Order: sequence, then C-alpha cells, then structure tokens
Amino acid sequence: MSYADLHLHSHYSDGTFTPEEIVARGQKQGLGALSLTDHDTVEGCEMMASECAKVGIEFVVGTELTSEHKDNELHILAYFVDPKNERLLREIAKFQIVRQDRIREMVAKINALGVPLKAEDVFALANCKSPGRPHVARTLVRHGQCRTLDEAFERFLKKGRPAWVPKSKMSALEAIELIHQAGGLAVLAHPGLNRNDQSIPDLVAAGLDGIECFHTKHPPGTSQHYLGMANKYSLLVTGGSDCHGMSKGKPLIGTVRLAREHFDKLKAAAAAKKISTTNAHQ
Repeated sequence: MSYADLHLHSHYSDGTFTPEEIVARGQKQGLGALSLTDHDTVEGCEMMASECAKVGIEFVVGTELTSEHKDNELHILAYFVDPKNERLLREIAKFQIVRQDRIREMVAKINALGVPLKAEDVFALANCKSPGRPHVARTLVRHGQCRTLDEAFERFLKKGRPAWVPKSKMSALEAIELIHQAGGLAVLAHPGLNRNDQSIPDLVAAGLDGIECFHTKHPPGTSQHYLGMANKYSLLVTGGSDCHGMSKGKPLIGTVRLAREHFDKLKAAAAAKKISTTNAHQ
C-alpha cells in the first residue's frame, strides 16, 4: 500500500526545493501521491504534475491560504482546485501583493534598527511571487547579519519581535467559499498549532471538507484528538509533512504518511463535488 504526503512547499513560495526535487525525494520515500500546497500560489503545480506523471505518482493541485476567524489566524489548504480558475487566481494575486508589501515593511523596520538590508535582495533571493518571512531570514543570514535562520526569527521576525509585521488575511469562511467555487476541497491545516478548536463548528457550518490530522508537529495524541473531531463532524482526514525543503534544517518529505484509505476518500469527495458542480450548471 502506498502513502501520500499532501502538505509540501516549493521554491514558488517559502520552500527551498524545486517541484522536480520534491517529486524525486517523494519517489525515494515510496510515496504514491503528493500535493503541492505553496502559499497563495498554484504556480508550481503544472511542473510538479508533469514530474509526478513521469514516475507514476498521483498529483493533487493545491495551495495554502492564510485566513482568520474571530481574530484567530487559520490556514486553509485547498485540494483539487482548478489551477486556471479566474477568481481563485485573482484573489491569490491580491495576497501575493500583500506579501510583497509586507516584505518591504519588515525590511524598513530592520533598517530602522541600524541593520543594512535591501528589499530588492530579499526579492532576488525569493525569486517567486509569494515571498515570506523565511526569505527575509535567509537574506539576513546570506549577508552576515545573522548566523542562523533561528537567530533571524528570534531577533527580528517572530511575532512580538521588532520587525514583525501583521499579515492581511481573508476571512476563513470566504476562503472556504473561494476554494469551493474553484472546484476544490477546503481543509483546516495543522489545527494543533492554531489551537482554535472553538472555530471548527463555524468552519464546518461554512462547508469545511476536512481536517489535517497528521502533521509533523502533531504528536500521536494530537493526531488522535483531531481524528475524533473528524469523526464527530464527518470531515475528511488529511495529512502531510509541511516540508519547506532545507529551510527548517532537514527535508521532511515522507516523515508524515497519510494512509491510502484517507487519500482515496479525499479523491472520491473531490470527484463527487465536481460532478455536483457540473450538474448544477447544466
């Protein structure tokens, strides 16, 4: 039986691996299905789909949207969305601009502390439309302003640190609706990190399809807790390593393995949603 890793980031957002490298590593791990879930972009999905097809790995188009509900930040994973859906592309393009503006604000705050850093250098290193804090951290390390990524976050970039800049977010309920109109499934990412279980009933009422029970930072007890939540609310179960390449010290691909039975249920739900959407428009 093969397994899936459905939470992966490439250099099209804040990961360090190319889609080709992700697929090669996934193949070495014996994975049968992968999803690319870069932040606010589907740009790398076409390339990764092509690479997966070459080696017989199933591929799921995905993206990860940063949202909020009642002042709590929540990440919503989108699976099986149409990567050419016009409204989806318009909305994520807005948040790409938000990300770029946020980089400029963080760099300005770092400069105000007497640390020389150029936004252009961050963008050059990122070389993508969806830059994030890890790119600022990497640039600080590259230019000798910090010794490690951890130091960059501790000194400047973590929430509460002097260069922290809050991120503009869409409503979680809007994110779910956006994903659905693009033909996809909406899944709550790493709920054990957000610790906002009280938001789950509202998300379910808005049409949430699933919950990421298995995650690198979910110990077994946490995974069991969210498996219980999935059962309680009749939600699909997903899981993934949340690999960002080497940016977190080691490649995590395959360290979290979603069982085939859960992946097959996810596929079936996506197929059913597309059929119902097609019928509704006939």
